[in-house]
Amino acid sequence: QVQLVESGGGLVQAGGSLRLSCKASRRTFSSYAMGWFRQAPGKEREFVAAISWNGGNTRIADSVKGRFAISRENAENTVDLQMNSLKPEDTAVYYCAASNTGWDISNLQYAYDSWGRGTQVTVSS
Repeated sequence: QVQLVESGGGLVQAGGSLRLSCKASRRTFSSYAMGWFRQAPGKEREFVAAISWNGGNTRIADSVKGRFAISRENAENTVDLQMNSLKPEDTAVYYCAASNTGWDISNLQYAYDSWGRGTQVTVSS
């Protein structure tokens, strides 16, 4: 498993932007597919975005397509989630996750082996 630590969350007004970052502990980070999920109060955790081991393939949830983008920097063991045009319904705890199947940009939680503790994003109206 790999240890993951998210950062970059906070409070932002609707229409604003935030950039989340996830730092991984292992040197083998470049072999993992990475994903972002979120969980709003009273709701189930849902898929947001995923990126393959080399960044060549990405997958974005329809609910955030055109507003969010995922990227990674393997030399720094980081994966980022750029969030633009934020809406109050984007308010959630955002989690970073790693899959040791590096090519599989799954939107399913069980495909991921390691999870961070999450970072809170709050969008005010």
